[in-house]
Amino acid sequence: MVQNRCGNYEDEGKLDRAHGSVWPGRHGWPALGLSSRSPGPLAVVSARPAGRAGREAPRGDGRHEGDLGAQSLFVGLWTAGLGTARNHPYQYGPHWDGFAKRYGIRFSGVAASNTIEAGLGAIWGEDPRYVRNALLPFKKRIGNVFWYSLMARNRNGRLMPAYARYIAIPGNNFLSNTWRVGSDATTSAALARTGYGILSVVAGNAWYEFWPDLKGRFFNK
Repeated sequence: MVQNRCGNYEDEGKLDRAHGSVWPGRHGWPALGLSSRSPGPLAVVSARPAGRAGREAPRGDGRHEGDLGAQSLFVGLWTAGLGTARNHPYQYGPHWDGFAKRYGIRFSGVAASNTIEAGLGAIWGEDPRYVRNALLPFKKRIGNVFWYSLMARNRNGRLMPAYARYIAIPGNNFLSNTWRVGSDATTSAALARTGYGILSVVAGNAWYEFWPDLKGRFFNK
């Protein structure tokens, strides 16, 4: 198992049939009948720019692109806007000042969660990047969105439970109780945020899986 210049793992033409991830060997793409000498680029598998990666995206920097990415920005604006409309928690108020506080609290939580996951993952070699394969049938791509929300790859490219994520999401949400207002610093509130955190991982994977398709279809005409 080796790592190419883009940070993706390669072995001798391994085809992960269980989850539909195609990995090129040293001589190209034998599973697809293609050679590495074939002309033109072949965009088959791409990886979410997060976690332990190659030269272009080190773990410490690449993972935190999710803090400022378009998907995270949209989710942050949506949740802060919804909380402001509901005036929850009420201590922040229903105005622009309250919106800013809610967005700031959410952003600090995402950053803390990503930092915990990246730090722990670096210790035991857990790679949380989402691997996209546009050649799979739609149902299998949906399955990968959920599967890779729970799984990650180790230093050898083998699937493993995403232990760092299991620790980071609930750990961050309970830790953030120490700086949240009283009505939002309860055990039930932390558990609810943990559930939303897991859903946000699924949503992020779906974004990376299908956004390139939508972008190519509607914006690159």
